[in-house]
Amino acid sequence: MTWLGDAARLRAQRVPAVLITQIGVRGHAPREAGAKMIATADAVLGTIGGGNLELTAVDRARELLADSVTVPETLTLRLNDKARNRHGRQCCGGEVVLLFEPLPVVPAVAIFGVGHVGLELARILSRHDVELHLTDSRPEQIEAARALEPGEATVHLRHSMLPEEVLEDLPQDCHVLIMTHDHAEDFNLCDQALRTPGLGSVGLIGSSAKWTRFRAMLAEAGHDAARIETIQSPIGLSTLGGKHPATIAVSVAADLLARFPSSVQGESS
Repeated sequence: MTWLGDAARLRAQRVPAVLITQIGVRGHAPREAGAKMIATADAVLGTIGGGNLELTAVDRARELLADSVTVPETLTLRLNDKARNRHGRQCCGGEVVLLFEPLPVVPAVAIFGVGHVGLELARILSRHDVELHLTDSRPEQIEAARALEPGEATVHLRHSMLPEEVLEDLPQDCHVLIMTHDHAEDFNLCDQALRTPGLGSVGLIGSSAKWTRFRAMLAEAGHDAARIETIQSPIGLSTLGGKHPATIAVSVAADLLARFPSSVQGESS
């Protein structure tokens, strides 16, 4: 499998990695410019020539992973008997420049309820490099979501009459937004979200009156107060008012994107 296939597989498996490319060679080196390999926390895919060069590169890649670095960097290594690197000497006689490009796990977001607000929110998030899970108990809403313009996001559509069962299948640290057409569905999702380990943030659309009622019901269901308060309701930016679905979606998306790494948010020029 090529490095591109390896990278795609790791992305699908949500495994963080670093792509290492030999971008420059002066003199003799084990591999030519353009040679690539990928390092994860516990695996190496491909090779840039082995020996001290490769061991040093893998060590540096794993340091970047441990520190959650998302910005590329370069490293120059001399391959002669006078240049002692971390794993000894490599006497090829040349010099190489390595480029390290982190391949972080992209954020995952699950929207339960693809109605007016949910669909608008999905349109916004589909333009970002995220894994987007859209679930609805109404098949016609899932069909409507199929019409979303292709974007950067990887979109998963799921019709389920028991959407709360989908929660246990979500990726680790997935952000959950609950906005179905039915308050009973909303409550069941909140209840199950509090019982599902490994989720990221959980948000519930609705008024403060709705949340007051849900808070009491969740307490009756056996959840302690501290756990209940991990659910954010209402959702979105408190500074952005308005009840139009597109306005609410912008508010919720802005609040959510602020939780993401800057590499996903994008940078202004």
